Amino acid sequence: MIDLWTWSTPNGRKVSILLEELGLPYRTHAVDITQGEQHEAEFLAVSPNNKIPAIRDDDTGMTLMESGAILIYLAEKTGRFLPTGFEQRHRTLEWLMWQMGGLGPFLGQAHHFLQFNPGKAPYAEERFHGEAKRLYRVLDTRLADNAYLAGDEYTIADIACWPWVSRYEWQRIDLADYPNVKRWYVEIASRPAVQRGYQVPKKVNEIPLP
Repeated sequence: MIDLWTWSTPNGRKVSILLEELGLPYRTHAVDITQGEQHEAEFLAVSPNNKIPAIRDDDTGMTLMESGAILIYLAEKTGRFLPTGFEQRHRTLEWLMWQMGGLGPFLGQAHHFLQFNPGKAPYAEERFHGEAKRLYRVLDTRLADNAYLAGDEYTIADIACWPWVSRYEWQRIDLADYPNVKRWYVEIASRPAVQRGYQVPKKVNEIPLP
């Protein structure tokens, strides 16, 4: 049994989607970050950085924070969604790290300025909207010749990136401008495990579709 501490954010949804794809039994603990619950002592015991998601694995007794580390752990534990071939494994990790270092942080800033604080910092809005569009171009170029980010196989790299793209409206992105991203996004959105994992720990909205 996996205990999952999470909230309805892209980083949280990465892990619930993977758990649903893997069919692993898990218990959900909602951590309402809008109410400061990420600072409570119980949560700090499993996530010293005050960030969701975090897990505890009853099989091993391990606790883990950081969504990328959790995805790798669960993929290696089950032998799924992280290829074992040398090149494909590292291609998967390459695009996972791209999400962790670029797509997630910069789109998160786009949400902050464009969605929640419009008009307060025009320079920041321009900067992060511009970077969002650049990142979408990178993604679109990669997906022009590849079904998925690591190649022909759906992996944790796709699972990491997809929830961030699901907030394209917050980023003022029109997916029609990125047809390869749109094709990839809609295909993944149709997966039953993605639809279930998206609604963890609670239903906020239907998956946005272009």
